[in-house]
Amino acid sequence: MEHTVIIVAGGMGKRMQSVIPKQFLRIGHEIVLMRTLRIFRDYEPSLKRVVVLPQGEMTTWDRLCHEEAFNIDHTLVKGGETRFHSVKNGLEQVDPSGLVAIHDGVRPLVSQQTLSRVFTLAGEKGNAIPVVPIPESIRYVGEGQSRAVPRDHYRLVQTPQVFQTETLLRAYRQDYAPEFTDDASLVEKMGEAIHVVEGNVENIKITTQKDLELAGILLPHSLA
Repeated sequence: MEHTVIIVAGGMGKRMQSVIPKQFLRIGHEIVLMRTLRIFRDYEPSLKRVVVLPQGEMTTWDRLCHEEAFNIDHTLVKGGETRFHSVKNGLEQVDPSGLVAIHDGVRPLVSQQTLSRVFTLAGEKGNAIPVVPIPESIRYVGEGQSRAVPRDHYRLVQTPQVFQTETLLRAYRQDYAPEFTDDASLVEKMGEAIHVVEGNVENIKITTQKDLELAGILLPHSLA
């Protein structure tokens, strides 16, 4: 039984306002996507690693791997029109009898502890996603009204999200819909309960220049 991580790295750097795709920028002395791959290799060397990239960025990635002497094994897969389609392409590379983790390539600060928690619970209950508390007050704004809501009832969702592979394959047979914002939402649509574990606050998603600067500050404090 083989376990797999699919690392989705389809960003083009538009919100980063960079000509370099955000997954190819550096955090500290390391390229973001390379650090993300290394974290999963360090967690479990036998984990199959699948990287999904836009077709137009594959040559750049090959060049960077050569320049950086980056030799962590991984399978490269062409991305799709949306994240949904990119993950679906990546799922063609997995063993249906194992577990599969879906992770954002631009979350290079996920901790080993978070990985252990999410894989362990998924192995026990069929799925697991990492979440962290919301420290600020929050309000519902919509339908012409604004009201305070209890933040204790809400969490910020992170990746990796881990599932029994057969379950996620079934989930991705559903037609694409915009409300599918992550993999858990697809699985939940089938009536499956989603189980949560504690994430780590450093596990931010890098989408803007400020995120990249924050990641650099958090880097010494990450537990990976």
